[in-house]
Amino acid sequence: MTQDMQRTPSQVCVFRRHEFLARADERKDCVLRIEEGWAAQYRLLPDGRRQIITLFLPGDYCEPQWLLQGRATLPIVALTRVRARLLPHRSIQARAPHEEDSMTRVLDAVLALLRNREKWIFNLGRMTATERLCNLICELHSRMAARNCVAVQDRYCMPLTQYDLADIVGISPVHVNRVLQNLRSDGLLELRNRWMQVLDMVQLKRLGEIMPGQGEHVPRAA
Repeated sequence: MTQDMQRTPSQVCVFRRHEFLARADERKDCVLRIEEGWAAQYRLLPDGRRQIITLFLPGDYCEPQWLLQGRATLPIVALTRVRARLLPHRSIQARAPHEEDSMTRVLDAVLALLRNREKWIFNLGRMTATERLCNLICELHSRMAARNCVAVQDRYCMPLTQYDLADIVGISPVHVNRVLQNLRSDGLLELRNRWMQVLDMVQLKRLGEIMPGQGEHVPRAA
């Protein structure tokens, strides 16, 4: 358990922005369920270049693999203030399959995470910058909608900076800015004051090479 973690009697942990939810090789006897905020798992190169490989949003288990391997393989950092519920491994294992935070729910989250990482690998290897960014925006919208976090007029909180987006889709922040400006000028989205508003989801999906009926697998809500 990290020194940054603030525990309360209700077993809720609070992390400030940029604090670690986990460090590489740290032993973990619990899984965290995100109740508020965004976090990212990443790999860092010696020269400081970063690749974000997983985003954890409200409702996600962070990280479900801890239940199986008992340790964190890569660091996870809070991108915003994060509020998370502490779920000891023994309590997860003791729950019936139909109950919230059960072994079945956590394993379902593991499979969803692996499927999403496969998709991200394909996106990085075969998609253009515009396709990658549109695909990511559609994915985030889908995940937030599944947790009832999308407000009226298809608006949802977007705390990711252009540097964060660059570290996810594998292009420079300048290139991210250029793509976003093009999408704005084409009337597809609006990004203002950390809020993303999708104006034309059909066209965004087309640009992101998302076929009709194809969506993100979101594990059952806890």
